[in-house]
Amino acid sequence: MRVLITGCSTGFGRAAAVELTKRGHDVVATARKPETLDELDVADRLRLDVDDDASVAEAVASAGELDAIVNNAGFGIVGPIEAVPLNEVQRMFETNLFGAVRMIQAVLPRMRERGSGTIVNVTSLAGRVTGPLGGFYASTKYALEAISEALHLEAGHFGIRVRVVEPGFFDTGFQGKEPRFALDRPPYDELDRVWQGAFEKLQGGPEALGPEPVAAVIADALESDEPKLRWPVGADADMVLAARTTMDDETFEATMRGVLELTW
Repeated sequence: MRVLITGCSTGFGRAAAVELTKRGHDVVATARKPETLDELDVADRLRLDVDDDASVAEAVASAGELDAIVNNAGFGIVGPIEAVPLNEVQRMFETNLFGAVRMIQAVLPRMRERGSGTIVNVTSLAGRVTGPLGGFYASTKYALEAISEALHLEAGHFGIRVRVVEPGFFDTGFQGKEPRFALDRPPYDELDRVWQGAFEKLQGGPEALGPEPVAAVIADALESDEPKLRWPVGADADMVLAARTTMDDETFEATMRGVLELTW
């Protein structure tokens, strides 16, 4: 299988490139800065900026016939809804949502004509359940979940499989690099402190697994013939989604507040 992966400079994308190559697939690894891919042992390495129409068209043309794509490129921002600048929110949507859509629109016609193909969209547990200070990031992932579900219904008719991989918390180098807004002063500095403590409880302690388990699920989702749209990854994702899908809003909030000792 020939697979193009976006966002391979670090994290899930890079780990997925390694995992899929180990499984015998031809991987086209991409990144905005192609020099970050030099040490990856993959079939091809290409420059790709998912924010740019011309870059997407050039990369897809250079990649040749693709059996699958993995939409992984993205970034986060942290801050209260009140204070995050809207131009920063728009920039994040451009990459996390519209970047994935650009890729889908670039490869889908050929997959549809051929009658086969797989599209994997990497979303997040945050695309199903939203916590404080991450509402804008979560909204990009909620939106990609909606696009994925619609695409599953639209393109499945033509033999195209859609997969949504939903990681919980994993240590990818992503954390700590997100732009942070209005969290170093009142009124939200206390919430930031409280939520960081709650988040540590949710992930099971200060140490988190690396991106490899998510890479394995991405590969499993690509290879599986199982008619399964959503693929959660991680103990925290399993726990939170089990609660979310069996409780009403008020019970879920009360339960999570109790489990996480959230006092805000």
